[in-house]
Amino acid sequence: MERQDFISLLSPEGQALLAEIGPIEAKTDVLKLVSSLRAKGHDASLVAAVLTQAKLRRRAAAKFGPFADRMIFTEPGLEQASRLSVAAQHANRFRQAGISQVADLGCGIGAESLALASLEIEVKAFEIDEVTAAVATYNLSPFENAFVEQADVTELDLTKFDGLFFDPARRELGGPARERASRKFDPAAFSPSFDFVMETAATKPTGVKFGPGHPHEGIPENAEAQWVSVDGDLVELGLWFGAVARPGVKRSALLIAGGTKHEITSDSTTRLDAPVSELGSYVYEPDNSVVRSHLIGQLAKSLQLNLFAPEIAYLTGDTKIDSPWLKGYEVLDNLVFDRKKLKAYLRERDIGTLEIKKRGSDIVPEVLRKELALKGEGAATLIVTRVGDAHRALICRALKF
Repeated sequence: MERQDFISLLSPEGQALLAEIGPIEAKTDVLKLVSSLRAKGHDASLVAAVLTQAKLRRRAAAKFGPFADRMIFTEPGLEQASRLSVAAQHANRFRQAGISQVADLGCGIGAESLALASLEIEVKAFEIDEVTAAVATYNLSPFENAFVEQADVTELDLTKFDGLFFDPARRELGGPARERASRKFDPAAFSPSFDFVMETAATKPTGVKFGPGHPHEGIPENAEAQWVSVDGDLVELGLWFGAVARPGVKRSALLIAGGTKHEITSDSTTRLDAPVSELGSYVYEPDNSVVRSHLIGQLAKSLQLNLFAPEIAYLTGDTKIDSPWLKGYEVLDNLVFDRKKLKAYLRERDIGTLEIKKRGSDIVPEVLRKELALKGEGAATLIVTRVGDAHRALICRALKF
């Protein structure tokens, strides 16, 4: 978002137009809407800014719920912003640790600060980008205990704050409209840098948000690491230091689903592997937070399940299990993976709707789907994976409870 676009959105005309349009539905005829607004005499640049904002608000509802209707967003800011349900978990750590003042360092559009402020924690939020800082100021305006400042967090005196929260920028913005972004995978290229964040985190109760793909070898020994999944979508790795880290917890997987929380914890960073056995009657796909946190062994042990191939994150057993951590499938057939034979098999059984899953295989599901030329009334799930050392095609039926 450009500076002038933000100013236009804050104008009385911009605010009135935002309220009039509301969140744009996916099926809205945008061209017709633009023509209608232009015919009413609205400036073309204002119409473009308002429609972009309306689209972002519709997308933001998944993260912010009804709060999205009164917030302002930027494209990269929305993409990197924490879901409000996850930010609430972060804020609660500070509250439980008795910390009443937190610096939100790299606050983006203000999601973390919003959660902190709502728990009556005093928040000082810092953002290096001028427009993004202005957006955060707007979004946090209902809270008297939240303050936003445009600043480079590496130049601040952070000793005066009781607690710190970092969300290092993992995007490289470019282009005049700053609408293009590329993900940063090199921690040294984060802003602020990984080393700066880790050195600072060692001095204060600190939370740090990273992408869930952050390598295990990049996790300091003095941190509690928590991988978070929301309704099956793996969203982040949180590192916690000092008083906001839990005693006796080194790694955890947190699943937030349907408003409820489930967690698996470990007091060790040592990976526990599940035993390998023959393929059973059922295949189970663990939640990605369990897979990424290397806690699949703990989950398998608790549910008496096994792997059926080394390093392949599917579990198996002969018991039908209902668990929030698992998607379950009954194995109907175990076939050699041969495209022609598989196509004939599916045609013979009148299967036209096929969910395709893979692990340990280089297939591209959508390419395979075209090759199979599916026709029929039936439905099934195809899992292409290794069973033992063999490349197999498992024809399955999803379990329903």
